[in-house]
Amino acid sequence: MSTSTHDRAYPEPAAHPNWTTRRTATRPLTPAQQQRNREALLLAQHKPSPRRTRKNSTEAAR
Repeated sequence: MSTSTHDRAYPEPAAHPNWTTRRTATRPLTPAQQQRNREALLLAQHKPSPRRTRKNSTEAAR
């Protein structure tokens, strides 16, 4: 079922410019940035998450 503008209680607002604007292409990462990202990813994958570690026995009871 289609609705016309007369069926609505208020007019539909115009689309926000961020929804319609075309973005320019992002800059590619430099090799140094790629290497830094790889090292950070490997470090993060092998370290325990701070959310999963327990500092003391009282936190285990919560």
